[in-house]
Amino acid sequence: MSKSYYITTPIYYVNDKPHIGHAYTTLACDVLARFKRLDGYDVTFLTGTDEHGQKVEKAAEVAGLTPQIFTDQVSQNFQDLTKSMDFSNDDFIRTTEERHKAACQEIWSILEKNGHITLGKYEGWYSVRDEAFYTETELVDGKAPTGAPVEWVEEPSYFFNLSAWQVKLLEFYEQNPRFVGPESRFNEVKSFVKGGLRDLSISRASFKWGVSVPSDDNHVMYVWLDALTNYLTATGWPVNGPAGEAKKHSRLWPADLHMVGKDILRFHAVYWPAFLMAADLPLPTRVYAHGWWTNNGQKISKSLGNAIDPNQLAKNYGLDQTRYFLMREVPFGNDGDFSIKAMVQRMNGDLSNDLGNLSQRVLSMIFKNCDGIMPALPINLTNEDKALLTSADALLEKVRQHINNQAFHEALRVIWQVVSQANRYVDSVAPWALKKTDPLRMAEVLAVLAETIRQIGILVQPIMPRSAAKILDQLVVDSDERDFSVIGGAARLANGQKIIKPEPIFPRYLDES
Repeated sequence: MSKSYYITTPIYYVNDKPHIGHAYTTLACDVLARFKRLDGYDVTFLTGTDEHGQKVEKAAEVAGLTPQIFTDQVSQNFQDLTKSMDFSNDDFIRTTEERHKAACQEIWSILEKNGHITLGKYEGWYSVRDEAFYTETELVDGKAPTGAPVEWVEEPSYFFNLSAWQVKLLEFYEQNPRFVGPESRFNEVKSFVKGGLRDLSISRASFKWGVSVPSDDNHVMYVWLDALTNYLTATGWPVNGPAGEAKKHSRLWPADLHMVGKDILRFHAVYWPAFLMAADLPLPTRVYAHGWWTNNGQKISKSLGNAIDPNQLAKNYGLDQTRYFLMREVPFGNDGDFSIKAMVQRMNGDLSNDLGNLSQRVLSMIFKNCDGIMPALPINLTNEDKALLTSADALLEKVRQHINNQAFHEALRVIWQVVSQANRYVDSVAPWALKKTDPLRMAEVLAVLAETIRQIGILVQPIMPRSAAKILDQLVVDSDERDFSVIGGAARLANGQKIIKPEPIFPRYLDES
């Protein structure tokens, strides 16, 4: 039976339409999910929308809609994004679903029964935009550290005894050095917890748009306890609840990876583990916090009107080209700057000149010079043949290691090293010249190159599924022979099959303006 792998995106706030940040996080999860499926895992990939809280209630009011109608509309935009960006999520969760309300109320009841929730009064600075409370010392020029406005709030509130979990959290971090990536972010988390934790307000009584506290209808759950519980809900938890699935839950929980933006790391690496410990539930294996995109050096914000629409990018430049650029351009985990110039350079350089040109010229030569019949690999390999095939065979292990560390840019870098090596091999052995002097050797060279392209084509499927499918179609690779069990030297490209005239996979982008 194949090993299970459960990966999640954060659930996205429905107070606005999707932008490049949402697409980036989900794309990273999609690449990982596709990779794991090809590597023999039974993958469950979850994304969804976070639909409760004061911010959503206010946005609905501004739009002149009820919160439910408003969230139905905006959640649909995020569901549409999963289709338009070719994301392969297995589930899409909405926090307004009954299965989720049941899970929230269950975790609350467990925390309360275990003695971790008490009623008190909240007084402090609150940011509606961040859905977060801040201390006086955290404010910068009278605003939240994020720049969001804050207001003084006084109201009754239930509290979770977060302060009691400091030592246990630090012990857990010590025992699980891979719990948070990248390392620099893990250090920030540890430093925050070492600085001391305050009990956490987990309910609000000043608005109604949320999951009701099971024992007190005057309160709704604080958005983060509600939101984080979605990862459990989707596993069929609580198993004895109306949507309970015991087998599914035991297969999926604990999650293998929560992918998040760096701005919400604290909630996932401090609050969430504490909630789970307090509820006697296992903790996720890993949380990875990636960086933010800027637009030509400027922070992306509504007020500047410089948000980047991922659907528009895909429409203008190609879907796979957009997916490739987002995963390749910036070391994953760091902040990165988006520019059309950089994107066009990647498209024309890496995709059109390097991989596209390699595939096109090799397949064109097979089509023209071998009567369109795929040639056989040489029985006796030359040193140059061996060097290229050895590099191709070594790729899977290297790529797997980088993907498991969420270093998507590194995975692509090592694949492109072999693309470059293959292009140098073509120039060095010059199969077009061999056509006249040694046609048998020419056929062998083209077979070595076709096998290299086959392995590259299989490995780039998670990033560029449609383009990879075209490459493998042109090589006449059967659809059931495209997973990782047939690369790394485990199998070779069949020969003798007839190929059709190849079409360019990555045409050069020419700016019409």
